[in-house]
Amino acid sequence: MPDIVVIGDVGGCAAQLTRAVAPLVDDPDTVIIQVGDLVDRGPDSRGVLDLVRARQEIAPERWIQLVGNHEAQYLGGEPFWPTRLDEDAATLLRTWWLKEWLRVAAAVRTREGEELLICHAGMTVATWRALGEPVTAATAADLLNTRPEELLWDSRGGPLWAEAASDLYGSWLDAPVVVPFGQVHGHSTVVSFARRAWLCPGRIRQRTTVDWAARHTFTRIRTARFIGVDPKHGRFGTDHWAPLTLPDATLLA
Repeated sequence: MPDIVVIGDVGGCAAQLTRAVAPLVDDPDTVIIQVGDLVDRGPDSRGVLDLVRARQEIAPERWIQLVGNHEAQYLGGEPFWPTRLDEDAATLLRTWWLKEWLRVAAAVRTREGEELLICHAGMTVATWRALGEPVTAATAADLLNTRPEELLWDSRGGPLWAEAASDLYGSWLDAPVVVPFGQVHGHSTVVSFARRAWLCPGRIRQRTTVDWAARHTFTRIRTARFIGVDPKHGRFGTDHWAPLTLPDATLLA
């Protein structure tokens, strides 16, 4: 079984993505899942897109590209970022979407048997219910990959927009339901990595551990783990982060 490596939000920081990917691309037993938000904010969105295009052309089975809210504004969602991509870059994103090189979600099973849904901002209870309350991560990913527009373009808690503390974790903590599977998400986080400070209520903090060096958070909600992988690169990128590695994992969807 391959190692599955999950890369958080890139945000136009091509140099940081290049360094993260370099030791992985020659390993045929590694599959990379990138959680979206390739573009905007950082200095080289086009460089990021060029790197991803090269990986998709060389080994498409080993690079799974998910869509984030920053890509969504070129695919049917409302524009919100003040600086627009050039038309060639925007056309490239639309082409990937049409060819289904951009997906909404993936699902994996770890070697310990834990099922994890992976999407940009995570699946809230409201989204889970709107999809018919799927009981496995694979089913949830398949349903999201049908591209339900009323959910994708919803900036009030949809799978490309949910805020980790309030929308995602809060909804599962409040709902009187069994949490059916764990999740891995980017988009937002419950801490400030730069300041080593918490950005969440105490009930989430007491359930969370932080890998400050890798810039990952791990929040336990009943029997399920929620893993945040957005490194918060900002405008210039950080060198103090790492992708999330799931060794000997199985790709389910």
